[in-house]
Amino acid sequence: MAVGEDTLVPLHPVAGVRLATVSAGIKTLGRKDLVLIEVNDKTRCAAVFTRNVFCAAPVTVAKENLHSCGHQPRYMLINTGNANAGTGSPGIADARKCVQAVSAVAGVDAYTVLPFSTGVIGESLPVAPIERAIPAAYSALTDTGWTAAAEGILTTDTRPKGHSVRFDCAGHRYVVTGIAKGAGMIRPNMATMLAFVATDVAVEKTVLQDLLSELVDVSFNRISVDGDTSTNDACLLLATGKAGNVPVEKPSGPLYLALREAVEEVCIMLAQSIVRDGEGASKFVTVQVNGGRDERECLDAAFTIAHSPLVKTALFASDPNWGRVLAAIGRADIPELEVERVTLFLNEVLIAEGGCRAGAYTEQQGVAAMAPEEIVIRVELDRGEASTVVWTTDFSYDYVRINADYRT
Repeated sequence: MAVGEDTLVPLHPVAGVRLATVSAGIKTLGRKDLVLIEVNDKTRCAAVFTRNVFCAAPVTVAKENLHSCGHQPRYMLINTGNANAGTGSPGIADARKCVQAVSAVAGVDAYTVLPFSTGVIGESLPVAPIERAIPAAYSALTDTGWTAAAEGILTTDTRPKGHSVRFDCAGHRYVVTGIAKGAGMIRPNMATMLAFVATDVAVEKTVLQDLLSELVDVSFNRISVDGDTSTNDACLLLATGKAGNVPVEKPSGPLYLALREAVEEVCIMLAQSIVRDGEGASKFVTVQVNGGRDERECLDAAFTIAHSPLVKTALFASDPNWGRVLAAIGRADIPELEVERVTLFLNEVLIAEGGCRAGAYTEQQGVAAMAPEEIVIRVELDRGEASTVVWTTDFSYDYVRINADYRT
């Protein structure tokens, strides 16, 4: 189950990036479950990782290697079917064995290889089949491998997720392309489950890191399927410099602004695609909170609504049980909130004002507002100028079934 059209846009190649997707047989024989990404030796890399303290072994190794290579990696190895999380020091050793296998085949230093894993937590990584599959992946590298890679990194996802933008600046054409995976255990708290975005623009690494951190905060950090932060979340922004521009060295100027707009579009589209494909999702829900004193209290209200099981089950039932939304706002711990000034809208239908149901509201209006696949919950706090938006899903029977049967 997913919301919206199942259409993957054309993913434009990025000069300096090659990808390959093969089957290692990690869980299902014949399923393509191993992706290798190669970037040229001038590529700069920005990255954000999960803040979950029980971070996966590949996250630890990727952080170490990214630091060792000065944020200039050469390869990214992504396996599905096994998270290599909750595996202790043996998991670290297993991640390093996979890194060494890529290093040996590609003839590069091991610290220039970054590992990523996604799948079941608490099981040992099947290193041997991954090692056996790496030579085939290396031989299959191609600059047109984006779509296959988008499919190869999926776990409980029902559809691949990717977006690509071409843009012009000062008579030159540039490109940004990205892929992502994620459907459950989604409330990133830094980035997304796994996302890889690349551009051919040359960018100084500090500027690149600041750009990614800023845009992650308005895209991947604004989504939630179930309120759970994964042990394996990672998001990379790769700048190959193959466009030949003078490197962008400060966050200003026409090229930086055009690049920022393109990367923001890619990140938001990927983030929303994750929500649309949330486990068991039948609704795509935008929670818009306006009129806060600062963004923090707007976010607190938005995420309290987005995480409420009672709100999410009402959304699934298309039940305009607006009292559940008001209750969520009330427990969002907003200091000195005056409930009489709060107004609530469902798809532009005024539901509540003055601390109670709006006088002109009817149940029929509410039912009609809740019926579509896409719903906007808009809250006006009327206490300041801040606002924010969060994207989430409903909770369906299928969400329970998928997660109850996940290991069986």
